[in-house]
Amino acid sequence: MENLKIEETKYTPSINLDAQKGLFELVGKSYPENTFEFYKPMMDWVEEYFESNAQEKTVVNLEIIYFNSSSSKLFFDFFDLIEEASEDNSIEINWIYDEENESALEAGEDFKEDFEELTFNLVQK
Repeated sequence: MENLKIEETKYTPSINLDAQKGLFELVGKSYPENTFEFYKPMMDWVEEYFESNAQEKTVVNLEIIYFNSSSSKLFFDFFDLIEEASEDNSIEINWIYDEENESALEAGEDFKEDFEELTFNLVQK
């Protein structure tokens, strides 16, 4: 399975999905013009990964500094997908936030609360 790498822009995070390492990383801001279109390759890749190539353990590192409401909905769908996959896979999510970014911490707390079945760590950097 090919890895997926999307470079960061002013409006979108860098996305690095590594099938061999079982590592998903999203870093940056997320307020693309068309959120679901932008993230479709990532969502398709993640589905395929868990259907065919998942590693023994998968680590998801999210360091999202800012995101808009449509990105929030997309992340909810992403966590739904991860939660479904977690029934058969070992998955750890690290929500990485800067101690001065209170809204990023609050967003992480909300996602953690919504997805109680997931191993969801709030990691201050």
